[in-house]
Amino acid sequence: MSDYTRRFDISDVDEWETREILTEVYASLQQKGYNPINQIVGYILSEDPTYITNFNNARTLIRKLDRDELLQELVRYYLNV
Repeated sequence: MSDYTRRFDISDVDEWETREILTEVYASLQQKGYNPINQIVGYILSEDPTYITNFNNARTLIRKLDRDELLQELVRYYLNV
């Protein structure tokens, strides 16, 4: 095992598009009676699109984003950076 730290960079991510998509998907899940946080986490962990409803094209929207983009935006928001 080495002490080397790998760099990870997805600098071309449009954070506003990611936020907009997450917000729309969240609202669609909520409108359909799902717990949006649980469903989005399930999707991120598994990449199984069936965690996201088809209502309002939410499933199509979230599939526009890479899991890496989603995680980056969530960490950025959580840490306020």
